[in-house]
Amino acid sequence: MAVGVLSLQGSFNEHIAALRKIGVKGVEIRKPEQLQNITALIIPGGESTTMAKLAEYHNLFPALRDFVKMGKPVWGTCAGLIFLANKAIGQKSGGQDLVGGLDCTVNRNFFGGQLQSFETELLVPEIAATEGGPSTFRGVFIRAPAVLEVGPEVQVLAYYSVPSNNSAESKSNSENQLETPVSKERVIVAIKQGNLLGTAFHPELTADTRWHSYFLKMAGVVTEQSSNSIIKEEYFSDNRQQKNDLPIFQW
Repeated sequence: MAVGVLSLQGSFNEHIAALRKIGVKGVEIRKPEQLQNITALIIPGGESTTMAKLAEYHNLFPALRDFVKMGKPVWGTCAGLIFLANKAIGQKSGGQDLVGGLDCTVNRNFFGGQLQSFETELLVPEIAATEGGPSTFRGVFIRAPAVLEVGPEVQVLAYYSVPSNNSAESKSNSENQLETPVSKERVIVAIKQGNLLGTAFHPELTADTRWHSYFLKMAGVVTEQSSNSIIKEEYFSDNRQQKNDLPIFQW
C-alpha cells in the first residue's frame, strides 16, 4: 500500500526516503486525482504560505479536505501541522487556506525566524511505548509553529519546555512534561486526533524513523522492516557518530 507525500515544496524527499528506509513506497502527490490511489498522506514541512498558494493553484484544497473527512490517516510536520489545524494565528497579511481537521489553534511562527531554529530532546512516552527505543526523541525545529490550544478529543504526544535559568526547576519541568497544561513556559509540539497526526518538528530530518513507523500503524501499514530492533539499532548507531546540534531555543 502506497503512502502519499504532498510534494509541492519543502522536505517531501526526506519523508519519501524515511518511508523507503522502513520498506514502504512513498508517492509524490501534486494533483487532486492522485489522492485516490493512496491509503495515507504526509504533508511535509516547508514554507506554509508558498505551499498553500501552490495547493490553491492546483485546486488541491477540496480534495485534501475530502481525504481528511473520509477518515484516511494524514500526518502534518511543521508547515503540514499548520495545514491540518482548524485555526492558525500569526499568519502573513491575508492569511492562507487551511485543510483543517485537527481541533487546535497553532501559532504559525511561534519560535521566530530561521536564526531561531534549534534542536532539543523531547519526551515522547507514547512513541517509546509503541515503537520501542528511549523515552526521548531529537526534535528538529526550523521556523517552527507551536500548538497553543487543543480540543477535548486531541491527545498531546509531546510538549516543549522552555529552558529555565533555574536548573532544578528545569529538571522538574522536564520530568513532568505530559502532566501539566500549556503555558508560556510549555507549549504543545505533537498531537493526535483520530486519523490525524501533527508534529511541529521535523522527524524526517533525523535517522530515527519511529514517528514514521507510528504513523504507518495508524494507517494499518506494518512491514517487517519497521520492527523496533532495526529502527533502534540503526538510529542510535548513526546518532552517536553524527551530531551537529543547532542552538537550544531561548525566550
